[in-house]
Amino acid sequence: MSDVTAVHIGMTALVLAAKLCAPMLLTALVVGFGISLFQSVTQLQEQTIAFVPKALAVGTAIVFCGKWMLHELTSFTTALYDSIPGLLTHGG
Repeated sequence: MSDVTAVHIGMTALVLAAKLCAPMLLTALVVGFGISLFQSVTQLQEQTIAFVPKALAVGTAIVFCGKWMLHELTSFTTALYDSIPGLLTHGG
């Protein structure tokens, strides 16, 4: 396996990781921004208020995006396992 192939596999894995965590991160970002805006308008500065809505929103994002995330991960893993014989036969 050449160094270009290894870098390509690593880059593909990092892009996949970014795609898989994006729904949860964006959901937490939007909910956190909304709650921060609400807290600044009402001057209610309790830090624990944001935790429960964020946890519920991220849980909901996992429920809705979980099937897609699992499909992406299994297809990447299957493609990686299928490419192993080709990687071994080409040598370095």
